[in-house]
This record gives sequence, C-alpha cells and structure tokens, in this order.
Amino acid sequence: MGRSRNPRRAAAAVSAVEEAVDGGLAQLLPDPDRGRAWTLLIDGAPQSHVDLDDPAYLSFEYQRRLGHVIDLAAPPGKPVHAVHLGGGALTLARYVAATRPRSTQQVVERDASLVQLVRRELPLDPNARIRVRSTDARAGLGKVPDGWADLVIADVFSGARTPAHLTSTEFLDEVRRALKPSGVYAANLADGPPLAHLRGQIATAAARFGELALVADAAVLRGKRFGNAVLVACDLPLPLPELTRRAASDPHPARVEHGRALTDFTGGALPVTDAAAVDSPAPPPSVFR
Repeated sequence: MGRSRNPRRAAAAVSAVEEAVDGGLAQLLPDPDRGRAWTLLIDGAPQSHVDLDDPAYLSFEYQRRLGHVIDLAAPPGKPVHAVHLGGGALTLARYVAATRPRSTQQVVERDASLVQLVRRELPLDPNARIRVRSTDARAGLGKVPDGWADLVIADVFSGARTPAHLTSTEFLDEVRRALKPSGVYAANLADGPPLAHLRGQIATAAARFGELALVADAAVLRGKRFGNAVLVACDLPLPLPELTRRAASDPHPARVEHGRALTDFTGGALPVTDAAAVDSPAPPPSVFR
C-alpha cells in the first residue's frame, strides 16, 4: 500500500459527519485537497463548501459568482449590511465577514438543526457580526428594518427546489422594502430546458427593479443543461464591465446578459405572483452524479 501524501488529510478522510436535520440527511465531507475545508450535502445534493482557514475561498461556481456581486456592491473592504436568505454552511456570510470586516449580517435559515450542526462542526469566527435566525426566509425578511440592507442574497432550496413563495413579485416587494435605495439583490436560481422558471424569474425581477443582469454558463443559457444562474437586480446602474470580466475569468467561465438581450431572453414571460407561483423545477438525478 502506498504512503499517504498528507497524514493530516488522511485523518480527515475518515472524519466525515452525518446527521439527520430537518431537511433530510446532512453530510459534511472533508475536502481532500484543502486542510480544513468541507462540503455540505443534504440528501446527496451539494449545498455549500467552506474552508475554515480561508473563508474568502469560494469553490462552487455559483458561489463565486455571488462573491463577485458582493465584491462589487460597495468599495473594496467597506463594511455592509447584508441579509442572506438561506444559510447552508454560512459560506457567503463568512465570505462577507472575511472580505468586508465589521460588516453586520443577518442569515435566515429555516432548518434549525442544520444551523446547530454547522455551528458545532464549522464554528463561526466569534468576532464576526453574524446573526442567524431559524425561520422561514420570507418571514425572516419581514423582520428586517425598512431600508436596512446593502445586499439581500437569496439562496434557498428545499429538496433542491426554491419554494414558490420566494419567487413572486410580492416576495420582491419585501426585498425592496428591506434594501437601501442603492441596495443590490442577488438570487441563485436553478433551471434546465425549457428554462420557463428562469425566464419567469427575470420577468418578475424586471417588474420590480430598474437594472438587471444574469450570470450563467453559456450552456445553461442555451437550454443545453440544468444548472445555476445568478440574477442581480438594483435600481442603480450595475458594474457590468467588471462583473463581465470577473465572470469570464472564472475557472468555469460564465456570460453576463443584460439590457435588450436579457429582455429578449425572457421570451415574453410574465411576472410571477403569489397566486400563480410554483416551486422551481427539480434537478434531474444526473446533476449530482
């Protein structure tokens, strides 16, 4: 038998954690390539990746794209008020705390037992100003003071699907209420051919915000495969040239659509209201193989 490349990592390889949480079976799997990094899975679906030694490292491509939005939402290093709808392993809250020290953040994660697991196994920096609420995302958003947030980031999945009540114009009315006039909303959306959900979400955001951009892999935009897309919305002009440059230079390059091209992409889809909202589509089993 060959010798282990790294005894510390060899030990970590046998220290995976499994625990039942409200949303299913949670697994924390050590990253064999990074000393204190972990991937969180719920019922086999990857949810988050965290490097405790380097919280500014974002492994998942959709999280990197949300990281670009965070970076460009304010001058470098400036503290912000951020609301995270959906917590997972608190990856993006850790990222904000690392890249924008003294930021004040609220995380809304419905799965209280998941929050307990993450806090125990992947502890937060005690100096980080991160408050976690264990409640429904829309209910938690409703407790955010008017005009408090510089950033609202939505990354909520239940059974790998975004709940219907987080896809409507009424939901975005709550987002707008919580945001400052210059605030930025970003959402992680998942869809596949024929992209009806994604088109409807763009139309919904366009009904509530003046400026939009969509960051996604070209194959997803062409309806060739199921995948993630990051929707960015604001009432002020977005930093499109820099966002485009960063997305294009990622390990998994992405395109940024905006303006007329994004309007055309919706194909005439109508805004989604609470009365008509449905959960986002379930990913095909092949996505997680």
